[in-house]
Amino acid sequence: MKRKLFSLAVPVIFAAIAVSCQKEKPLTNEGSEVTTTKNGNKYVLDTLNSKIEWKGYKVFKSENTSHFGTITFESGDVTVNDGKLESGKFVADMNSLTSVDLKDDAENLNKLNGHLKSGDFFETEKFPTASYEITKVTPSAEGDYNTLLDGNLTIKGITKPLQFKANVSVNEGLVSIATEPKDIMRQDFGVNFKSPAENGVIKDEVTLQINIKAIEKK
Repeated sequence: MKRKLFSLAVPVIFAAIAVSCQKEKPLTNEGSEVTTTKNGNKYVLDTLNSKIEWKGYKVFKSENTSHFGTITFESGDVTVNDGKLESGKFVADMNSLTSVDLKDDAENLNKLNGHLKSGDFFETEKFPTASYEITKVTPSAEGDYNTLLDGNLTIKGITKPLQFKANVSVNEGLVSIATEPKDIMRQDFGVNFKSPAENGVIKDEVTLQINIKAIEKK
């Protein structure tokens, strides 16, 4: 009798496990291998003076058809070795996402912010943070930026490699990082919302610019 009960229970247990696994949405990771190290002096992110600036577009990419705003960070740190940036990781608070161009229009500001945080876009209840981890730091003497930052950008649990040109400075206990404005394809990160044509087609490109201030940890 015990054997019979056991033989009946085993399939039920495995079926329950299978259902549980199907409900869990695994992370998608196509990021690059991290080649940086934590050797050196640690600097802690100044969350009050660091932010991501974003810009999204309708119909075609122009100032007249865009919304723009900010996202703040909840944590982060960088490592400096021999006076040079060695590594870093920054965690953004996606619930802080807000539109700056609508700051004087409370009704439309709340409507847009709510929509961007909903399942149509960034689904912040399920994915409250995003992150960028530096995987490689390369000095550059070309153009207006002194550094190339290779890193892994994670949004909605999806990780993809992304390179920024950036100006990096290390000066008297302060690290400053200011990246170029960089287009990402939102659909690459599971942001697939399509608005009705009469409301204006939303472009797939979203422009991101990261500004970091980090203070040496004593």
